[in-house]
Amino acid sequence: MPISENPCASGKPRILLPLSHYLPGFRAGGPLRSIANLVEHLADEFHFHILTSDRDLGDVAAYADMETDRWVPVGRAQVYYASPARQGPLALARLIRQTPHDLLYINSFFSPRFSIAPLVARRLGLVPSRPTVLAPRGEFSVGALALKTAKKRAYLRASRAAGLFAGLRWQASTPFEASDIRAVMGPEMDVAVACDLSEPILGPPPVHPPRAPGQPLRVVFLSRVSPKKNLDFALTVLASVRCEVDFVIYGPLEDADYALFCRELAESLPAHVTVRWAGPVHPDEVPAVFAAHDLFFFPTRGENFGHVIAEALAAGTPVLLSDATPWRALAVAGVGDDLPLGAPGAFAAFIEAMAVEPTEAALARRARAAAFVRRRQREGNDVADSRNLFLSALASRSVMA
Repeated sequence: MPISENPCASGKPRILLPLSHYLPGFRAGGPLRSIANLVEHLADEFHFHILTSDRDLGDVAAYADMETDRWVPVGRAQVYYASPARQGPLALARLIRQTPHDLLYINSFFSPRFSIAPLVARRLGLVPSRPTVLAPRGEFSVGALALKTAKKRAYLRASRAAGLFAGLRWQASTPFEASDIRAVMGPEMDVAVACDLSEPILGPPPVHPPRAPGQPLRVVFLSRVSPKKNLDFALTVLASVRCEVDFVIYGPLEDADYALFCRELAESLPAHVTVRWAGPVHPDEVPAVFAAHDLFFFPTRGENFGHVIAEALAAGTPVLLSDATPWRALAVAGVGDDLPLGAPGAFAAFIEAMAVEPTEAALARRARAAAFVRRRQREGNDVADSRNLFLSALASRSVMA
């Protein structure tokens, strides 16, 4: 079906999402999953049309058995898997222009193709003027902005001067992220808080193979291997611990130079810390991976939500995080800890304490972790907040002047 024949049914509002990666991909992590969950929860009320790449993060080949350069149904959304030839700025502008929509929903701030290009096209009048929501997905955290700072600051200055953000609404996943957005873009920004939607937690946590007395603490890192996820910090902390640790690294190598740097750090660790590189893990296997470990160590530089954190807790695995995520007061809840990156010794001390924790205490901590995230999910208003975000943006009719 040609793009010009895209069947946007009448009645429900039509939301168009340029997005760098979508299902069946999984290596792009949080934003992909946030959108998949959003579609699952709100497809009865909105028509979702997702304009995305025809391959997963890091892949050189398109998805097998997937039609490209045309609209196809995927779950409860319509998806256009653009081949590389259709991902240039003018080609993307043409696709947006030819796809009827009531709201444009952009899910990154710094993505050249799927956020910057649509915003430029919007500013130049190359696409219809529609209410627009922009979700930076944690890209304005202090830790995230500290990476490639000069390049990001240059774009911020140029984009503000060009008026790329006039008349749009910002989405923050937490009040912390709302503060980050206003700190970077200005206190007058129109920011709405709507938490990312996580997968429903079904059933009890998986069975945890017990750690035999005297065996190393089983620690796992599961995320993209990129500077933002801060694997090098984890390796540096492990270099200072005095207990035996078996550290397993799961995730795609997003940045080859950074991965090489981390491998060199791993090779320099003391003999009582072993490191294994396990590569990407399919989402269906993640609960079992977490269940096989005693601790999820994730000192990220910044997360607007952190789906992988929810997954670890849902599996009953305690977490050791930086304080740059919305998962706070973990020590009070007895499910882990969230510590400042300026205190690496505190991370090491927590790992050493976990290594000598009695079996009964460890089992109780696992039970608290599983209960903690399930209670948080039951008590949340995340779906209602996302619905209100879109409805209020549509009602305001705020568009590019």
